[in-house]
Amino acid sequence: MKKTKSMEDYLEAILMIQEEKGVCRSVDIANHLNFSKPSVSVAVRNLEQDGSITRSRDGSILLTPKGEAIARDILERHRFLTAFFVSIGVDPEVAENDACGMEHSISDESFECFRRWYNTRS
Repeated sequence: MKKTKSMEDYLEAILMIQEEKGVCRSVDIANHLNFSKPSVSVAVRNLEQDGSITRSRDGSILLTPKGEAIARDILERHRFLTAFFVSIGVDPEVAENDACGMEHSISDESFECFRRWYNTRS
């Protein structure tokens, strides 16, 4: 499966939920992303087939090393971009929304250069 914005959003949400609650279930993802449970079920099945997640017998969702790497990359981008925008005076809610869109579209090369540039000025 090709990495898509939707796939990245799901993996990022799973990681965030796991960090917050220690365990992630489909209903948690539905609530976090404000998606319907049937939509989440389809996505979870696709992520499982892709090898990005596994499901335990109790229904909890676990990131595989592959899924966790993608999720951590996206979450790092999200947090960095949000913090950057807030640091230059963008309203935190606007910064969060802008970061959410940009985290998927910025290339690895541009993100690394941007982060290096920003870190030399902090």
